Amino acid sequence: MDLFSGKTLSGEGEAPLIPEVPILETERLRLRSFRRSDIDDYAALNADPEVLRYLGGGAQSWDRGRSWRHMAFLLGHWQLGGAGMWAVEHRETSMFIGVIGFAAPEGWPGFELAWTLVRRWWGHGYATEGARAALDYAFTVWKKDRVISLIYPENRASIRVAERIGESQQGYVDHYGREMMCYGIDRKNYVTV
Repeated sequence: MDLFSGKTLSGEGEAPLIPEVPILETERLRLRSFRRSDIDDYAALNADPEVLRYLGGGAQSWDRGRSWRHMAFLLGHWQLGGAGMWAVEHRETSMFIGVIGFAAPEGWPGFELAWTLVRRWWGHGYATEGARAALDYAFTVWKKDRVISLIYPENRASIRVAERIGESQQGYVDHYGREMMCYGIDRKNYVTV
């Protein structure tokens, strides 16, 4: 199987190991599966200490190898969990602008919607636009009952995104030794905007 396309290379009649990753489109964005060609952009995203400031591991930049391994984890999440993170590209230019999607590995506190954008694309509403499309997909297609977002209390920009997509603060969680705010929304309270 080609891990990047999700197509079965052999094994007649066998279900693909990786489900087909849906493509979501908004007015300005395309959320799609990662490609081999994304590694340089993904590594650059993870090399920016300001981007990593509120993500696990603090502001320490990742080297290319760590980004490659994490991209493999993101692809594997689709295989094991049936959902995951999308690479986000700007529809007009096809430029990689970040990552939006879901994480719920073993032991996670819930089905988490997260977003990370290349710094040059901050402040244009792209995180909200992409997160709203992902949230809608989770509730209308996957029929998830609840979606959460774990956010550092100091990360005001992510708090604003969570609130714009309809999430509200539902307390705090200790997540791997860090106190995180838990924002969330239930399907029954979800209203498409």
